[in-house]
Amino acid sequence: MKLINEPTMEQIDDYNNQESKEKRKTIGLIILGLLIFAGVLSYIKITNNSVSDYIGTHNNPGINVTPN
Repeated sequence: MKLINEPTMEQIDDYNNQESKEKRKTIGLIILGLLIFAGVLSYIKITNNSVSDYIGTHNNPGINVTPN
């Protein structure tokens, strides 16, 4: 079923490797930006992934680790 004003694939500017250099450059910059953004987020997650081994509070110290 074809709509009345629907273009064919050959009429679309970007079909079959016919995209402009500007569009190709824009897509490349978007991909590069997303990779850099993901790298920054990964770095933040890795550097802030410190786990505190302390269980309890000052008044209730939790696990007794001193030998009896």
